[in-house]
Amino acid sequence: MVKVKRPEIFTDINRGLSSQQVNEQTAAGLTNVQIKKLSRPIPKILADNLFTLFNFVNLVIAVLIFWTGSYRNLFFLGPVIANIIIGSYQEIRSKLTVDKISLVNEQDFPVIRDGKQIEVAIDDLVEDDIVLLKRGNTIPADGIVRYSNGLQTNESSITGEADTIAKASDDDVYSGSFVVAGQAKIQLTQVGMNSFISQLSNAVGKEKRKVSVLMKIINNIIKILTYTIIPIGLLLFFRSYLKNGDIASSILGTSASVIGMIPEGLVVLTSIALATGAYNLSKKNILVRSLSAIETLARVDTLCLDKTGTITTGKLTVKDTLSYNNYSEKQVQAIATKIVEVTQETNATAQAITKLKVESFGEKSIEVIPFSSETKYSGFVSADGSRYLMGAPEFIIKDAGTTITEVVDTAAEQGFRVIAVLKESKGIQTLIGLLKISDEVRKQAPTTFSYLKNQGINLKIISGDNPVTVANVAKQAGIDTDNSYIDMSQVAEGTDYTKLVMKYRVFGRVRPNQKADLIKAMQDNGLTIGMTGDGVNDVLAMRQSDCSIAIAGESDAAEATADFVLLNRNFDSMIFMLNEGRRVINNVERVASLYLIKTIYSVILSIMFIFLGTGYPFEPSQLTPVNALTVGIPTFILALEPNYTPPAGRFMHNVMEIALPSAIVNILMISTVYFLGNHMGLSYHTTSTLSVFTIGIIGYCALISISNPLITRKKVMIGISFILFLLAFIFTDKTFGLQNILIWRYSFMYLAIFLISWPLFMFMREVLGRRVFSKINWK
Repeated sequence: MVKVKRPEIFTDINRGLSSQQVNEQTAAGLTNVQIKKLSRPIPKILADNLFTLFNFVNLVIAVLIFWTGSYRNLFFLGPVIANIIIGSYQEIRSKLTVDKISLVNEQDFPVIRDGKQIEVAIDDLVEDDIVLLKRGNTIPADGIVRYSNGLQTNESSITGEADTIAKASDDDVYSGSFVVAGQAKIQLTQVGMNSFISQLSNAVGKEKRKVSVLMKIINNIIKILTYTIIPIGLLLFFRSYLKNGDIASSILGTSASVIGMIPEGLVVLTSIALATGAYNLSKKNILVRSLSAIETLARVDTLCLDKTGTITTGKLTVKDTLSYNNYSEKQVQAIATKIVEVTQETNATAQAITKLKVESFGEKSIEVIPFSSETKYSGFVSADGSRYLMGAPEFIIKDAGTTITEVVDTAAEQGFRVIAVLKESKGIQTLIGLLKISDEVRKQAPTTFSYLKNQGINLKIISGDNPVTVANVAKQAGIDTDNSYIDMSQVAEGTDYTKLVMKYRVFGRVRPNQKADLIKAMQDNGLTIGMTGDGVNDVLAMRQSDCSIAIAGESDAAEATADFVLLNRNFDSMIFMLNEGRRVINNVERVASLYLIKTIYSVILSIMFIFLGTGYPFEPSQLTPVNALTVGIPTFILALEPNYTPPAGRFMHNVMEIALPSAIVNILMISTVYFLGNHMGLSYHTTSTLSVFTIGIIGYCALISISNPLITRKKVMIGISFILFLLAFIFTDKTFGLQNILIWRYSFMYLAIFLISWPLFMFMREVLGRRVFSKINWK
C-alpha cells in the first residue's frame, strides 16, 4: 500500500479549519467530490437509448427507403422513436427519484471547523479537514490519524485482505476502507479524485455496471442477431435485385426483412421494467443502488438474516443485573457504564447500558480496549494495570464453572443477550457480574417470515450472539429452526462449511470473516443468497452475497455496501421488494416471446426467399399497425401487471414455448399464401396483405396465451386492440398499404386464416412442448 501525502500544515485538531480556510480550499478545487454516483447522468441515459447498433441499422434503412420515395414505409420509425422517448423518460424519471432519495440518505460526517463540531456532507469535505470517525463509518478520503482511541480499520475493499488493522497516531487511512473498532480524528490529505481509491479506479478502468441475468440473455440474442442481420440482408437484396432488376422494390423487401429481425422494443422494455421497479421501491423509502439487484433479489432462494435490526428492533434493555464476588449490582452497572464512556461506543448494547443512568466507575483509564466484532469485548486498563472487560461470556470468561454456565445457558434459552463484566489483575480473572439484556421482536416479523417461507425462500440466521439466544428469538419471530443451531466459535479452522450450511439453520457467535465464508459455502452449493444486516460486522458477508439489504441508521459501511437500503428501517418492506423483483422478471419473461416471434420468422423467411430468388412477401409499412397492436402496446401494459410467483429460471424455455410455435405457424401459412398466390395469379398487394394478416392473427394467438389468466381488463385490452386491428385492414390502404379485407372475392381467404390459426397454433405448441422443449436444456 502506498503512503498517503503528508500534510503541509498540521491542522489544530481542536479548532479545525476556519471558514476562510474552507473557502480557500474549495476555491482551489480541493473538495471531496465523489467519482461514483448512484445513477447514470441524463446525457448518458439519452446516449445509451439513442446510439445503439439497431438504431443505426434503422437509420440506414430509413435513408434508403426515403431514397426510394416510398415514404409510407417510414412508419416503422414510429415505434423506434417511441421506444427511445419512453425508455429515456422512464429511466430519467427513475433516476431523478432515486437521486432525490439518495440525497436524503447521503452520508454526513462530523467535522471540527472554527472550534465547533458540525455535520458536513461527504462531497463538501475539503483537504486538511479534521473528521471524527467511529465504528461503522466509512473513511471518506485519504488522511492521517491525528488522534486514536483504539482505532481499527478494515481495508479489504482495497487490499482484498479482511484482516483488522490497528491504527495509531500518524498512521495512514484510506478512502474505501471502514472503521471496525474505536474512534479517531483524522486529517484529510488527499480528497476526491486525488484519493488512493480514485486513482486506483482510474488505473484499472471504470467499474462496469452489473448486468442482470435477463439483460445478459437478451444481449446474447442481440449479439447473435448482429452477425446475422447484415449478411442475410445483403444476400436478400442482391438476390432480389438480380432477379427483378428493381432496386426500389429490393430495398423495400430487404428493409421489411431486416426490420422484422430487430427486437428493438425488448431491450427498452427490460430497461424500463427495471427502472420502474427502482422507482416503485423508492416510493416505499427503499433506496436501490443497482438496477440488476432488483432482478437478483427475486431469484434469491436463501435469505440470511442478522438477528439485531432485522428479526428484532435493535432496541435493547438491561432487564436484570447479576453480581458476583462481593460486587453489588450498582458496581456492575457502574463499571459497564465506565467501559461505554471510555470506548465512546454508540451501538445498541452501549445505548442500553447508558439508559441505566448510573454514575460511572471512578477508576482512571490509561488505555482503551475498543469493541471489535472479532474479539466480542471492549474495556479499559486502569492506572494499576488491571483490565476491566465487558463482552460475550463465551469469549472472555476463561473458567466459567458449572454454575455460571448454567446461568448463561438459561438466560440464552429465555432469549436474553448476556454480557459479562470482569476484572483481570496480575493474571487472575474475577467475574464482577452479568447483564441480561432483552431485545424486542418486530411486531410484523412473524407475518413477514411466514410469507417468505411460503414463497419458497429458505431462511438462515447468522449472528454474533449466542446461538441458543438467537434460536429462541427466531422462534418468537415465527422462524422454525428445529433447534438446528451451532456455535461457530467452537468450529475448528479448516472445517468444510459446505456441509455445515446444509445441516444448520442458525449460526451463532459468528465472526465477520466467518459470515462471509458461510455465504460463500452456500453459493458453492448452488444457492442464490440474499444477506440482510445493519452493522459493520455484516459488511464482508454483504459483499459476498448475491444481493444485500441494509437497515439504515446503524453503519455507513453497511449502507454503502448494500444493493438496497431500507431507509424506513422497516424489514417488512422485504415483502414489497421481493414482489417487485418478481413482477419485473415474470412480466419481461412473459412478453419477450412476442418480440422474438418476428425475429425468428423474419430470419427464416429471409433465408427461404434468398433461395427462391424472389422479393420479400411484404413491405415495412404493412407491419407497422400489426406490430403496434399485437406487440408494442400490449407488452407495455402487461409489463406492469402484478405477477409475484417465484421465477422458474427458465427464460429461454418460457420464451421459445410461445415464440417458436408462433414463428413456425407464420412461416407455414405465409409460404402457403405465397405459393397459392402465384398459382392463382394474385397480386402482390393481395398476397402481402394476406401474409401480414396472418402475422397479426398469430400474434393475437400468442398474446392470448401469455395473458392468462384472462381477467376483465386484459379481455378489454385485447378486444379494443383487435377492433383497431380489423379497422386497420379496412381503412388504411393508402396509409399502410393494407388491402381492404372486405373485398368479397378475397374475404373467404381472410376468414380461413382466422379460423385455422388458433387450432394450428395450439397443435404446434403441443407438439413442440411435449416432444421438443421437454428434452432441451435451454441453460
